[in-house]
Amino acid sequence: MTTPPKPPTGPTLELPAGLETAYANLARIAHSPADIVIDFAHLLPGETRAIIRSRVVMSPLSAKLLLRALTENLARYEAAFGAINMPVNSTLADNLFKPFQPPEPPAEEK
Repeated sequence: MTTPPKPPTGPTLELPAGLETAYANLARIAHSPADIVIDFAHLLPGETRAIIRSRVVMSPLSAKLLLRALTENLARYEAAFGAINMPVNSTLADNLFKPFQPPEPPAEEK
């Protein structure tokens, strides 16, 4: 009797002590024939300058696998927590990075 082969497992990932977490709400993507470069930055409301916090360089194959993994994980997220609504009639950048507008005061204060 033969033992069925074990399914392949991914590598063990080690999280180094002191690794800094970087929040990003802006990504710039560039490419060459050999690489995909993703710069992650944080842009505060009302600011016009974002500081790149992290740069990831990947092969095109690795980038495509990342895209697949993100797609699958977002589908699972939406199944658990509901749909993520995208803005309509404008670009995502217009909604995320338009100049900061303070909230309107309530009608009774006008």
